[in-house]
Amino acid sequence: MIDAHHHFWSYDSQEYDWITPEMQVLRRDFLPADLRVEAESAGVDGVVSVQARQTVDETRWLLELAANEPLVRGVVGWAPLASDNAADELAPFTDDPKLVGVRHVVQGEPPGFLDGDAFNRGVALLDGLGLAYDLLVFERQLDEAIRFADRHPTTRLVLDHIAKPRIADGEIDAWAGRIGRLAQRENVWCKVSGMVTEADWTAWSPKSLQPYFDTVLEAFGPRRLMFGSDWPVCRVACDYARWAEVVREWAAPLSVEEREWLFDRAACEAYRIIPR
Repeated sequence: MIDAHHHFWSYDSQEYDWITPEMQVLRRDFLPADLRVEAESAGVDGVVSVQARQTVDETRWLLELAANEPLVRGVVGWAPLASDNAADELAPFTDDPKLVGVRHVVQGEPPGFLDGDAFNRGVALLDGLGLAYDLLVFERQLDEAIRFADRHPTTRLVLDHIAKPRIADGEIDAWAGRIGRLAQRENVWCKVSGMVTEADWTAWSPKSLQPYFDTVLEAFGPRRLMFGSDWPVCRVACDYARWAEVVREWAAPLSVEEREWLFDRAACEAYRIIPR
C-alpha cells in the first residue's frame, strides 16, 4: 500500500509559521523514524514525500532522506518554476530516481497565478524530464486549474487534497461541478487526502466526509484516485491508522482490482514508481 502524500520537517517556528497554536501537535520534528512507526500501523509500505517549504534546499534534503529510507518511494520537491533559471535549478536533481514530481503552493498565491506565462513555461519543462506536477489549490481556484490542465495536456498532473472543498461549511455542489470538469482531463489524477483538516477537526465523521469521496470516485474512477494521509498534518484531526481505515471502509464495495489502483497502482502510474 502506497501513501501518496506525506511530509517530513525539522520544526522551526519561522519556517513553518502556518502551524498555528491550534496545531500544537505539529510543533516538533517529523522524520523517517517517526513515519515508520505510524505507517506500519496503517499498513503502508511505501510513501511519496511532498515538499512543505518552497526552497531548493528542502528538495535536496528530502532526496537525501529518501536515499537512506527504503519506505520513501518518491519525492515531490520544489523548484522556482517561474524563474528564468528553472531548468538550471532542476538540473542537479533530475538524475535522482527518487525525484518523481514538483509542487508549488499555489493555494497561497493570488488569483490568476496558474495563468502566468512564466510559471507555465516552467511546468512545461517537467514533461520532458519525466516528472509529474502536484496541483495544490483551494476549491475557489478550480477554474484556473482547469485552464492550467488544458495548457499541459501531456503532463501528469496530480490534484492534492481533492482541491480542498469547504467541508466544514457543508458546501459540496459548486466544488463537485468543477471537480467533474477537471476530471474530464485524463492526464489528471486526484489524491484522497487532506479531507479531515478541511472538516471540523473534532466533529467530523466518515459519514460526513463520504459524499466528497464518492464525488471524486465517480469523477476520476479508481484508476486515477490515490490514497494519501497528509501525515503529519492529519494529526490535528485524525491519526494515520484511523484515516487509512476510513478510506478502506469507503473503498470496500470496490472490486479487488479497483482497490489495488486506489491504494497502490494509481500512485505508481502517476509518479512512474516501479511497483514492488
